[in-house]
Amino acid sequence: MLLSVIVITLNEEKNIKRCLDSIRNIADDIVVVDSLSTDNTIQIAESCGARVVSQSFLGYVEQRNFSTEQAKHDWVLTLDADEVVTPELEKSILSIKEQNNGNVYQLKRLTNYCGKWIKHSGWYPDKKIRLFDRTKGTWKGGLVHEYWEAHDKNERIETLQGDLLHYTFDTITQHIKQIQKYTDLNARSAADKGKTCSLFKIWFGPKWFFFSRFVLKLGFLDGYYGYLVCRFSAYAKLMKYSKTRQYAELKKKGIAY
Repeated sequence: MLLSVIVITLNEEKNIKRCLDSIRNIADDIVVVDSLSTDNTIQIAESCGARVVSQSFLGYVEQRNFSTEQAKHDWVLTLDADEVVTPELEKSILSIKEQNNGNVYQLKRLTNYCGKWIKHSGWYPDKKIRLFDRTKGTWKGGLVHEYWEAHDKNERIETLQGDLLHYTFDTITQHIKQIQKYTDLNARSAADKGKTCSLFKIWFGPKWFFFSRFVLKLGFLDGYYGYLVCRFSAYAKLMKYSKTRQYAELKKKGIAY
């Protein structure tokens, strides 16, 4: 089985080499689809043996589908620049390349948050479909949170052994900035679909979310940063629900948002 590895980038000079170094032994084709970076991402990627395709950002779903089309082989492993394949996961992928019995595989992501590996808090195992036969499905989703879906709804999805390391936020400020960006996109999308949020949901939803993540999903075992992850995730719910209600009211009044 020949495998194309695809990475989507935008100003990822800090992460891209670490990502590409981790897939040297499993990739038969490396494609970096770059959204017009202004740093050294392209040069670093090319020095690591990647084939770089420049494409201005089309949207999360559209960019994923475009990047998948750039692969030389039908079997694709898609990664983000801040992700790293562990030796155990590499071994699992090599085993599939030798003897493959499926079409769709999901990977377990282990996230590093401000230097701390988050093993609870609803952030692990964070399973994502990332290894698949591209002829068997497509990328779907809204303005954010794209996902790969098989054409056959009954397609068996297998989980690989080994973690995909995700080096996410280095600082709390980075996290808060992303929350503002993503909650705004989600809220606009929801309002465009005619959705709104009740006052009860705005009040109770974030509280329940924090309790479920910090207590029921053992976020307290992740210590201080586990608390922050759960607290900021609950804050993101508050922002999403509040913005959705506001945009829904503006839409009802015919005011642009």
